[in-house]
Amino acid sequence: MEQTSAVTDAAQAVPQTAANTGWGVLLYCLVIVAILYIFMVRPNKKRMAEYQKMLDSLQVGNRIMAAGIYGTIKKINDKTIEMEIAKGVVIEVNKNAVASVEQGA
Repeated sequence: MEQTSAVTDAAQAVPQTAANTGWGVLLYCLVIVAILYIFMVRPNKKRMAEYQKMLDSLQVGNRIMAAGIYGTIKKINDKTIEMEIAKGVVIEVNKNAVASVEQGA
């Protein structure tokens, strides 16, 4: 009788161990996802929000660097900016090409 109960106890222990392993793997995956979010996704979202704030604050007369070219904003359109790079020389660049802004004229 004692031998039968030992076999039954061992058989019941196996599914519990497998269930514990499944939870361990799930917990491990959740920890990895949390680490990726904290160190990669969140800082990138913050950086993109700051960049969008900079683009929204563009005004005529600001000195900017766009695509490696410095100039002064003459006109702001929906998706492009007209900037003067030399006296009488105006070029049109995409807003997303703006890398930095110096406030004022």
